[in-house]
Amino acid sequence: MKRHGGSENFGKDWFWFRYQHSWERKQNAERDRCLHEASDCLELSCCEANELGESGCLNRILVTGAVGQIGTELVQALRKKYGRENVLAAGHTTRPTQELRESGPFQYLNVLDREQLAKAVVDGEIDTIYHMASILSAVGEMNPQLCYEVNMGGLYNVLEVARKHKLERLITASSIAVFGPGIPRDNVPNKTILLPTTMYGMTKVAGELLCRYYFAKFGVDNRTVRLPGIISSETMPGGGTTDYSVEMYYAAVEGKDYTCFVREDTVLPMMYMPDAIKALMDLAEADGSRLKRRVFNVNSMSFSAGELAQSIRKIIPGFTCDYKPDYRQAIADSWPRSLDDSAARQEWNWKPEYDLRSMTQDMIQRLRRKLAK
Repeated sequence: MKRHGGSENFGKDWFWFRYQHSWERKQNAERDRCLHEASDCLELSCCEANELGESGCLNRILVTGAVGQIGTELVQALRKKYGRENVLAAGHTTRPTQELRESGPFQYLNVLDREQLAKAVVDGEIDTIYHMASILSAVGEMNPQLCYEVNMGGLYNVLEVARKHKLERLITASSIAVFGPGIPRDNVPNKTILLPTTMYGMTKVAGELLCRYYFAKFGVDNRTVRLPGIISSETMPGGGTTDYSVEMYYAAVEGKDYTCFVREDTVLPMMYMPDAIKALMDLAEADGSRLKRRVFNVNSMSFSAGELAQSIRKIIPGFTCDYKPDYRQAIADSWPRSLDDSAARQEWNWKPEYDLRSMTQDMIQRLRRKLAK
């Protein structure tokens, strides 16, 4: 062990040496336990036997942005699989739901405070982070300075903590916002020109590059999913350009008319939340030896705003929708209509489960139960 100065620094070095040695012993012991009891790995909150080996086990998980649209449902899915006490949900200012608070540990955490983030990782013996904290596209255009600060500063802090504490894995969410003019609108390949027109998209492009750098330079095993527009029955959207899709369902179930902020013929790639959660978790658990890249397109369905309204009218015939595009139309027009996700399908067997028809049926059924309470 190399000394850096006086006794105070030596003491700190000795503390971290002992901590790291203890942590490595615990990780190795847990890995051996899983290997010898592979048939019971799921019950032991470990990864499946065929996912063990060089990638180790995902045992203790931190989810940032846990009170957001994706984080809320991601936390519940992770707790169901890995155990409620093994998943720490972290939010910043939004109050968590009672269900989230009661289902497992929660703490307020600012991803811009690296010391606070590192303390949560050390205290919770975290080995995996799902980094979901982000300012979205529409809100980001209203406050681009905040968007840059949170999206870039937060990701940098998470990567640094993952590097310094040798975390097993880091999962992040990118977006179709990375794309822009100059690309084909349909079946956009995984590798293409990235020229976003929004601050949100720019932070996502820079974030993808930063994650690749940390993998190549420091060996931080980070994996990123480029998500399309996300539709959820559980949590209201938080300022994205595709929010109209969720708002339309709510209006229909509540018996209200809806004014859509994009044109009727606006086509965007969309995904139902259960498939988004599945994509994040499947990539986290994928065999690292099969992965040839760090960032993956995932595709599910594409439809126009008018086609969405029509699918709702098949169940709620009286629903009416008109269209008055606002500033978000320009953002939508810069995004692709569909994605080529063949790399994800080949490298980690990605396959969505929902299409427009099955999603609409499930969304309306869930919202009717939810709003009847």
